[in-house]
Amino acid sequence: MKILLVDDHLLLAEALASAVAERMPQLRVQCATSLADAQAQLDAQTALVLLDLGLPDASGVEAVSRLREQAPQVRIVVMSANDRADTVRAAIEQGASGFVPKTADFRQLMQALRFTLEGGVALPAALLAQDVGAAAADGDDALATLPLDEQLTPRQCDVLRLLMLGQSNKLICRALGLSESSVKTHLEAVYRRLGVNSRTQAVVAAARQGFRLPLQLGDDPTGS
Repeated sequence: MKILLVDDHLLLAEALASAVAERMPQLRVQCATSLADAQAQLDAQTALVLLDLGLPDASGVEAVSRLREQAPQVRIVVMSANDRADTVRAAIEQGASGFVPKTADFRQLMQALRFTLEGGVALPAALLAQDVGAAAADGDDALATLPLDEQLTPRQCDVLRLLMLGQSNKLICRALGLSESSVKTHLEAVYRRLGVNSRTQAVVAAARQGFRLPLQLGDDPTGS
């Protein structure tokens, strides 16, 4: 498996790659300095992309959507100096699995990478602390105390996991063999359970509750 670090400052990318490789020796770490370079290096072994938004050949979160379109199952963690809530939400909407402000230290970055590789969604604490939705519509307090994957049906969990990977309704239909109306019905049920009304709010709410994606490329990608 490999991690792809995408930053147009080659010296910084190489220094970061060396530090990450030292702490995750079981993973190959490669660098790319543009979106085109990153797209050329994406392959079946790519587990995660750490993506800087300031690339010369992509405009902001556009890079996320283009990588997501090419590699639907790859986890993408955005790294940016612009950590406003609207930027973070835009990255999530385009399919990012995490967001690390450039003000973060290396320890925080490694925590985010490990958490994302383990199936989590790593988001800034300030965003996770926000009240992204009201209480679940059915008011079942007993149910709300259960882990999220026990509050939802297995199929609803499948839909939510694909939603957290940034997949469109059409791709979710294709992946699960469902009709578009069935996917919409499952999404509505997920939104109700989470007390939200949008895809981005659902991802944030699921992250707050510790809902994780299944491991797909090995049992222990972090070596921990």
